[in-house]
Amino acid sequence: MPIFPNKLCPVKIVRVALAIPLLKYFDYLLPGGVSALEVGSRVKVPFGNSQRIAVVVELDVHSEVPQDKLRPLTEILEPEALLPNSIWKLLRWASDYYHYGFGEVFSQAIPAPLRRGEPARPSPISYWQATEQGRACDLNDLKRAVKQQIALNALRHANPGLTNAELRLQDIANAALQGLAKKDLAEQVEHTPQTGQWHYQQSEDELRLNTEQALAVAAINNADGFQGFLLEGITGSGKTEVYLQAIANVLQQGKQVLVLVPEIGLTPQTLQRFAKRFAVPIVALHSGLNDNERLSAWLQARSGEAAIVIGTRSAVFTPLKHPGLIVIDEEHDSSFKQQDSFRYHARDLALVRGKLEQTPVILGSATPCLETLQNALAGRFSHLELKQRAGRASLAKQTLVDIRQQPLQGGMSPLLLKRIKQELKASNQVMLFLNRRGYAPALLCHECGTVCECARCDAYYTLHQNPSYLACHHCGSQRPVPHQCESCGSTNLVTTGLGTEQVQDTLEQLFPDYPVARIDRDSTRRKGSLEALLDKINQQKYSILLGTQMLAKGHHFPKVTLVALLDIDHALFSSDFRAAEKLAQLYVQVAGRAGRAELAGEVMLQSHHPEHELLQDLVNNGYQHFARFALNERQQTQLPPFNYQALLRFEAPQANAVNAFAEQCYQQALQLNQFGCWVFPATEAPQPRRAGKYRMQLLLQAEQRRALHQLLARLRPQIDQLPSANRVRWSLDVDPQDML
Repeated sequence: MPIFPNKLCPVKIVRVALAIPLLKYFDYLLPGGVSALEVGSRVKVPFGNSQRIAVVVELDVHSEVPQDKLRPLTEILEPEALLPNSIWKLLRWASDYYHYGFGEVFSQAIPAPLRRGEPARPSPISYWQATEQGRACDLNDLKRAVKQQIALNALRHANPGLTNAELRLQDIANAALQGLAKKDLAEQVEHTPQTGQWHYQQSEDELRLNTEQALAVAAINNADGFQGFLLEGITGSGKTEVYLQAIANVLQQGKQVLVLVPEIGLTPQTLQRFAKRFAVPIVALHSGLNDNERLSAWLQARSGEAAIVIGTRSAVFTPLKHPGLIVIDEEHDSSFKQQDSFRYHARDLALVRGKLEQTPVILGSATPCLETLQNALAGRFSHLELKQRAGRASLAKQTLVDIRQQPLQGGMSPLLLKRIKQELKASNQVMLFLNRRGYAPALLCHECGTVCECARCDAYYTLHQNPSYLACHHCGSQRPVPHQCESCGSTNLVTTGLGTEQVQDTLEQLFPDYPVARIDRDSTRRKGSLEALLDKINQQKYSILLGTQMLAKGHHFPKVTLVALLDIDHALFSSDFRAAEKLAQLYVQVAGRAGRAELAGEVMLQSHHPEHELLQDLVNNGYQHFARFALNERQQTQLPPFNYQALLRFEAPQANAVNAFAEQCYQQALQLNQFGCWVFPATEAPQPRRAGKYRMQLLLQAEQRRALHQLLARLRPQIDQLPSANRVRWSLDVDPQDML
């Protein structure tokens, strides 16, 4: 019997999956008077003393529970399947591969209103849109009202308009919209998306491709059915233009495109770029939308009304009526891996989905992860390389600065300060990278050496200024800055280390005539603040850009000619075997912000260990050389991608409880291991205590993927049955990306 029968069939007992952390299914009776149902439909069922939303996974089953003990379904929310067959198969695959209950997986794949049992139909959405007069007017007429000018330009590129969430993301104030409305240039309307067919239109001419880009577009356009493409292009090589021209070919066939970006911060600029090129319906799916907006976008994608869907990792589950292409931008980014609840990797699921739907999948990055690169080198993916920068941009000069015995001001060497001064005088922009927010990573007593520690974590408090407070960046707890040492009573408290706030203070003192933009999680907490900062940077209202990893992710700043990495030495000596790969990717991505237009660029890397082989390799040979050397090293040490891993994590408020449970799981794994896997003894996590919980972990590894999953399939149910399982929180992470 097919997964979705062609016609509704009579059943007496149905099997459903619930969004609970168990692998089992539950059987229910079909209510009297109901004779038909499809696999994949949503139903409401009694569960304990509550009512739950469930999904039907099997029809007309023989239940091991006596029929008089079975309870009937409370309600059938829709008799037909909610998801198309390809997405249903994808969720089945994900449930089996990651060893999570199907109900949990299904729940993650649908919008929150559907999880609550609301109907799968769109609600009216409020939009702001440009009026006919607004589309026809000259934007220069608003040059004295800059915010209105920016708002109207955004509205003119949006179809049918911008929702409140999209307006917040672009930091468009309500006052500017009201000002436009008074001039009859914009209006607020309600729109209920309807199932309909769009027609391909292009609103901007394509850019002229160089030879490498043209070959890449031709290869993608010639794909027949599923094919994986690694588009490995150095930063500034024009990968986005390759995406756009490949997407144009798909849209001309009346098919839809799914574009995954690593973080919400990249969504607005991607939306703007795509909306500028294509006059077709484009929807976004990310955490910045409210429930109704997210459901509306999801339904437009499912019905085929949306031509392009742009979203973060969870958008990989979005159903498309006419799937034609999947694009994963910055495929190496760790944000594509879900680190809690159902721990999936969106990149890997996108590839599985491409096979199921027979669509090409493009994996784009200047620094591809080693797993993806190995697949390309082994011939499983087509390897498309872009080795030259697009247009007239040239590669940035690389400079490794030895800061040993150098007098540093705010972490900056004399040579770096000299170069900053030179670039600022030339009216260029400078970018400084430091991946530590706050003022200083520790506050200590100068008399006795006591460091202010978080009471709930094995970690030190970070000092923040303006306002002044101590914060733990692991559990989020905060406390006032003490006036004296809690151990000896001394008032001589000093900071150690460097954070972005301290660097900002130093820069403002040394270069008072040049505005500094600090971009980190603290300065961009308010919705729309990141987009507002980026917009002002592009308008050259800031001369110095300072930030954490948020600055490294795909941004294009044509006036930045000098990029400096202040301190990355701490990453050179990590116990994580992926640390070198992550550091190399970070360095290349940050360095890639320099000299992206016609102006020449320079990258300066400060280090107390300039002789380190990783730094020397990156500066002198680039990421491609490093990555191939790292792959050879991984193969010799039997690490991924040449071996396969799964990590069991355990945490509990009592150390004895978590230690005992971890040991029981280790013994169970040893007993069940008949497949040649390596079962390593349970150990403390790299951070043994976080948020008041003691933490242990258990690593499983195998040379063959199948062997590892055979062991997990037997081990997972056994762990659920352990008597102390309800006293310890535990999780399973297949293909872990972070051992912390």
